[in-house]
Amino acid sequence: MKVKVAIIGSGNIGTDLMIKIIRLSQHLEMGAMIGIDPNSDGLSRAKKLGVTTSHEGIDGLMKMPVWQEIKIIFDATSAKAHHYNWGQIKDFQDKRIIDLTPAAIGPFIVPPVNISQHLEERNVNMVTCGGQATIPIIAAVSNVAKVHYGEIIASISSKSAGPGTRANIDEFTETTAHAIEQVGGAEKGKAIIVLNPAEPPLVMRDTVFTLSEMTDMSDINDSIHGMVRNVQNYVPGYELHQEVQFDIIPESDPVFIEGLGHRHGLKTSVFLKVKGAGHYLPEFAGNLDIMTSAALSTGEKLVVK
Repeated sequence: MKVKVAIIGSGNIGTDLMIKIIRLSQHLEMGAMIGIDPNSDGLSRAKKLGVTTSHEGIDGLMKMPVWQEIKIIFDATSAKAHHYNWGQIKDFQDKRIIDLTPAAIGPFIVPPVNISQHLEERNVNMVTCGGQATIPIIAAVSNVAKVHYGEIIASISSKSAGPGTRANIDEFTETTAHAIEQVGGAEKGKAIIVLNPAEPPLVMRDTVFTLSEMTDMSDINDSIHGMVRNVQNYVPGYELHQEVQFDIIPESDPVFIEGLGHRHGLKTSVFLKVKGAGHYLPEFAGNLDIMTSAALSTGEKLVVK
């Protein structure tokens, strides 16, 4: 029997996630789609697909008969709204929430890296789109050698950056940098986001740099390729844009890293691109697709331990 879930937030991300659950999920079933705009396309599509809806937010969901059956709530609203939503939900011990906002009340989750460590948590956070795309790579390097520094640059189409993304640029960089350290295993992390205005829109591209202790380059290369295959299990459009590159930073000519001082070792450069599945969002919006795909993967794993 499938587990009933609700999505709060009927915008692009919530709507894409709903379609993914209906089309792809083996263990989850849509119980309700919740928004605050009765005229939103997400609520309209949900009704056409036979999904129960409400435009009264979390409070409306809690009044619905299906509330008793809901076990997982996906929050695709905003950081501020998530604090309110979690406040309403947290006393219901049979409910769990997967947070797609920058609120980060619960631990960061990147499915192929650390989901097994948080299977009992009731509130988990999906970091950011840049984090979902790049932290698996940093973790792959960390699995082989100690990573002193990890830096990521996420370039996304300007057309795929909605008002929420634009209003939360600082939160994006700070949240992603923290997750690079906490989940990726880097001693120091840095994140940069670039909104690319190119026409026609380009798919998401990510650059990952790590500086680690010296080790066998082939071991790191194999670890990265293995991690890419793991991510492709739930994001088929995720791939290396070119082969992994290595540079040796000699002890005689170290680099200075703010907060760490001088470091030497092995620099690894990884170039990725992420093409969306096109379920609801356009294919160039890989940044949004990887978030909904990671959230779906997390939900599946939370109910099948």
